[in-house]
Amino acid sequence: MAAEQKQKIEQQLWNIANTLRGKMDADDFRDYILGFIFYKYLSRKMELYANEILSPDGLTFQEIEGHKDKELLKQEVKQLAIDKLGFFLEPGELFSELARRGNAGGKNNFILGDLSKVLTHIEQSTMGSESEEDFVNLFSDLDLTSHKLGKSETDKNELIVKILVHLEEIDFDLENVDSDVLGDAYEYLIGKFASGAGKKAGEFYTPQQVSSILAQLVTVGKDKLKSVYDPTCGSGSLLLRVAKEVKDVSFFYGQEMNPTTYNLCRMNMIMHNVHYKRFDIKNEDTLERPQHYDIRFEAIVANPPFSANWSASPLFMNDDRFSSYGKLAPSSKADFAFLQHMVHQLDENGTMAIVLPHGVLFRGAAEGHIRKYLIEDKNYLDAVIGLPANIFYGTSIPTCILVLKKNRTHAKDVLFIDSSQHFEKVKTQNVLRTEDIDKIIATYKNRTTEDKYCYVAPLSELAENDYNLNIPRYVDTFEEEEAIDLTAVTQELRQLAQESATTDATIKGFCEELGIETPF
Repeated sequence: MAAEQKQKIEQQLWNIANTLRGKMDADDFRDYILGFIFYKYLSRKMELYANEILSPDGLTFQEIEGHKDKELLKQEVKQLAIDKLGFFLEPGELFSELARRGNAGGKNNFILGDLSKVLTHIEQSTMGSESEEDFVNLFSDLDLTSHKLGKSETDKNELIVKILVHLEEIDFDLENVDSDVLGDAYEYLIGKFASGAGKKAGEFYTPQQVSSILAQLVTVGKDKLKSVYDPTCGSGSLLLRVAKEVKDVSFFYGQEMNPTTYNLCRMNMIMHNVHYKRFDIKNEDTLERPQHYDIRFEAIVANPPFSANWSASPLFMNDDRFSSYGKLAPSSKADFAFLQHMVHQLDENGTMAIVLPHGVLFRGAAEGHIRKYLIEDKNYLDAVIGLPANIFYGTSIPTCILVLKKNRTHAKDVLFIDSSQHFEKVKTQNVLRTEDIDKIIATYKNRTTEDKYCYVAPLSELAENDYNLNIPRYVDTFEEEEAIDLTAVTQELRQLAQESATTDATIKGFCEELGIETPF
């Protein structure tokens, strides 16, 4: 039932997005549709919780508007809601109420001003409370004055009312506390927008198949985590994926540089019922201004921007994240800088998994020096996993996953997996199937050697290769070509020559009959 309902909601939401966005850029419309879904979610949560509080008095949240003790009841509900939910909405500010007013009598009534005030009030209701940081500027990307919504105020209002009315018809099933149907549908929408966003998609979304591998790698042998951290968390999909692999995650940490994506991440957390007291997402540049510097995490996952630029300022040689290595990652390729940052944040009993371009495996100079230090001096590298090309939105380059631990069980070797040929082609993308993912995880757990797929390399072999981690050096995927039977080829050539001579003779006869010269 849950699967059917999930599919139904996903389809309904995508249909709304497709039908109503018109000529608006998908990227812009994404912020509106996801923002309004979030507003409806908050409204429904508010209404359900308020009804629960008021039920002993035989009242519903909507009914207190006409009650003689209206202000007193509202104040009581507000105090409890701020602590429990982190925010407060008045009965007249609920999504259902705005949708009803906007479409009252089947007409398009003007509600833009009211809607703008409501969204501002949600943020204001948290001021001075513990949840303030988690809600501040959360709706800043919902610009209701933007010309992208329409030329005139009437046009803008008409589109917004249509979105609200269509969303109001969908049952989010929030009464079912065991269901995460809406959270999954929200993820589905983010993924659908990502698939159409090309290169920009990588900024906010890691494909579910890759998220699944990373999440399973960092949770091997664990059913609870004290903390999980993503230094480039995007929309939060990776953090939430880790939570699906264990019974409980006590706390979620993340940092995201892009303000729009940062808002999306906070919304995504709340939509997945992660209480505001259980997540700490910051909006800053992770390498230049890390926000969780002194905290150590049990699980760390990341899909950082590939070969991004960073300052590589000499001042970083005094930063504990980089100082012990003796060299900084080049300013044109921050891949190792992200990896070093994650190693710094990793707890002694923790596991980290990071997706990087293949260049990190073999590039020399400073990167070669850092790679050698990680393996020879620290012995943190646990596994290297090669992924197929063209599995990320907006880039076709092949990538790899590096798994690192500070206290390794298998301290004398490194596991290499070549999964580059294990995928299914779907339209223009390559997709890892369930069996491909399962094979990677099973191989990582069992740490076996399999011809043309995986190899357990002793550390001495890595040293012999001067710490070059290029996967073909360890996993031989060379396919021998079939032996050529030269005798058969000679006979075939003779046969062809004979047939050619017969054809020439026939053409010569036709030419003589016609009284013309032969072409040879």
